[in-house]
Amino acid sequence: MLVSWHGHACVSIEFDSYIIVIDPHDGGSIGLKKPAVKGDLILITHDHFDHNAVNTVAKEKSRVLKMHYGETLIDNVKVTGLRTFHDKFKGKRRGENTVYLVEVRGFKLAHLGDLGEIPSEDVLGKIKEADLLVIPVGGTFTIEPSEAWSLVEKTKPINVMPIHYWIPGTTLPLKPVDEFIKHVKDYKVVKLDTNTFDPTLYRNSVIIPRPP
Repeated sequence: MLVSWHGHACVSIEFDSYIIVIDPHDGGSIGLKKPAVKGDLILITHDHFDHNAVNTVAKEKSRVLKMHYGETLIDNVKVTGLRTFHDKFKGKRRGENTVYLVEVRGFKLAHLGDLGEIPSEDVLGKIKEADLLVIPVGGTFTIEPSEAWSLVEKTKPINVMPIHYWIPGTTLPLKPVDEFIKHVKDYKVVKLDTNTFDPTLYRNSVIIPRPP
């Protein structure tokens, strides 16, 4: 099981040569490199330009789920889409956002997309104790770093991977990951020298891949 960060909110999961890509961007429009990955299954949390660049990562026969709510099984991958909002005003400013729970081989990854609110207890309950919680921490368009940490405390994941924060080159006004790290308690902060890792090798860790 390999997880890779492709900058911004783009994350891929690979097992048995099968690749799931979540929230691809096109690179240039946000000042980053284009994701160097092609997905068999592509998940889009919401239809904004920096999260929906399907053609950037698509294969000829890629399956695509865009803002898909409810449970579905695709190629032995269970995907659960949970309705949330991109802001604190029930979507009136930035619309809806899908939280995806991806389950494969007993491994659970929760990708929160551009979450802009503290979700309902129902949503929190479904993503609780995920093996890897992928959470936006850069603020401005999403929850703030302190709010992101409060969600970690509420959901108690095995490991945490922050996304959607400022890195060199990014043209979006986001906060750097250090603003999130300063809130971390009871988890080890692990900074990697690669953008790819095996999440099953970690426990109680905030995993920070190197920007691609």
